[in-house]
Amino acid sequence: MINIYKTIDGKVEEIEEIEKHAWINMVNPTDEELLWVSDQMNVEEDFLRAALDEEEISRAEWDEDTNQALITIDVPTMDDSSDMVLYSTLPVGIIETHENIITVCLEEHTVIEDFAKGRVKHVFTNLKTRFIFQILYRVASRFLVYLRHINRMSTEIEKELHRSMKNKELIQLLDLEKSLVFFSTSLKANQLVLEKLQRGRIIKLYEDDKELLEDVIIEVEQAIEMSNIYSNILSGTMDAFASIISNNLNIVMKVLTAITILMAIPTMVSSFYGMNVTGLPFANFGSVLIVVVVLTSLVALVLYKKNMFS
Repeated sequence: MINIYKTIDGKVEEIEEIEKHAWINMVNPTDEELLWVSDQMNVEEDFLRAALDEEEISRAEWDEDTNQALITIDVPTMDDSSDMVLYSTLPVGIIETHENIITVCLEEHTVIEDFAKGRVKHVFTNLKTRFIFQILYRVASRFLVYLRHINRMSTEIEKELHRSMKNKELIQLLDLEKSLVFFSTSLKANQLVLEKLQRGRIIKLYEDDKELLEDVIIEVEQAIEMSNIYSNILSGTMDAFASIISNNLNIVMKVLTAITILMAIPTMVSSFYGMNVTGLPFANFGSVLIVVVVLTSLVALVLYKKNMFS
């Protein structure tokens, strides 16, 4: 799918044809669409396909032959289709040509949608460098939003763990920890791309845009720090609650063992006297019952003093 946008009278509006200073947004494009954009705008097809690989790493390149820049960054994604909300990352390619900006992604993403639907103010597609930095800033901000979501979710799961002995909550924490690993890895790769852009060799830096780029770097550094802190807390919480669940299981097994011992005493005595054997002491029923009660009480007292019932 291809959509073309341009800032007209201060607003981002969709247009029909590719024009100068237009923004071309491609979402999961077909081979025919890739070939058409490549021919129309003289863009390397490898640049257009870069972000269509889910395993693509964040990077920034400059093509001297065509004077075009490729910036590939990871953006955070959220999947709430199942019972558990899962977080991951997805590569997005930003291509700067002499007159236009092209974005390529496998799926529709809220960051790009915010620009397309005019939710971001002061967006001018003719100011290419500022537009790119605005996209990067929104990506960094989205990481922070999702990190706060993960922190709130982990807090709720911890409350459930206080009342549960099941593995469900621990598995949910494991999914969140996995999400934090994805975030941390992607953020560090994005940070390297931003540092490369800061040198001014990939895209031209203007004095008014340097402050915006510094804000993006600060946001990414804050997201990295938050991701590491949450990951360490989550890892420690999982270890602690795994030990608690194991300890609770040991307590249950201890109580069941004590009950089994007590039940074994009358079973063992009755089995002796149930045999066809003569000469056993206390052969009448009343005496045997007293013996069973006394033995069971004594063993129960010993087990109680050894805290076998708590």
